[in-house]
Amino acid sequence: MLLNQENEYLFQGKRKRLVEQLKEKGISSIEVLNAMLKIPRHKFFDNTTDRPALLDHAYSDKALKIGAGQTISHPFTVAFQTEKLNLVKGDKVLEIGTGCGYQTAVLIEMGAKVFSIERQKELFDKTKVFLPGIGYRGAKLFYGDGYKGLPQHAPFNKIIVTAAAPYIPDDLLSQLAIGGSLIIPLGEGEEQIMNLIVKKSGTEFEKHTFGKFKFVPMLQNKSGK
Repeated sequence: MLLNQENEYLFQGKRKRLVEQLKEKGISSIEVLNAMLKIPRHKFFDNTTDRPALLDHAYSDKALKIGAGQTISHPFTVAFQTEKLNLVKGDKVLEIGTGCGYQTAVLIEMGAKVFSIERQKELFDKTKVFLPGIGYRGAKLFYGDGYKGLPQHAPFNKIIVTAAAPYIPDDLLSQLAIGGSLIIPLGEGEEQIMNLIVKKSGTEFEKHTFGKFKFVPMLQNKSGK
């Protein structure tokens, strides 16, 4: 028990240092920073022989492997996308790319009603059990194609895409509420441009672009695995 307490104090210290780094890099939202201060990022990695090595980097600003050829995004990327959405408690949020559930947990901590899609069956099966197991309940997780969104649960106040898309799917735009925001990295190369789309009316959209980021590709259809 004492060892577990010592480990938790260690991880709390690492989270505090990570949050300070995020502040230095320009993240200013107190809500986002507080959410990331609470979440035990070290618990979101595969239980493999590499786990001890991964734990050493759990609170570094790095993207790390989580299985099925996917990664957990840089903490700065998670914070940046979340901050740009300007979340309000109670917002209905569609997340494309559940992955290991870290971004999902950030959204839950901020009071969002989360609907999240994952196309990798291996990750979906794991995360739907893992998140409630560490106390993050309430998110509705789906195995499916992120390009299609969740029309049966639309409209959404906010949509966050956590993989690189070659274009903005029309289905996602149609599922966004008037006045809502969609954040998505666009591009097919090694780097993508972050885009924020604000839906002004049924046919009018306002577009903002930000710097370069790196994401795994957003794939269509369901994975057979």
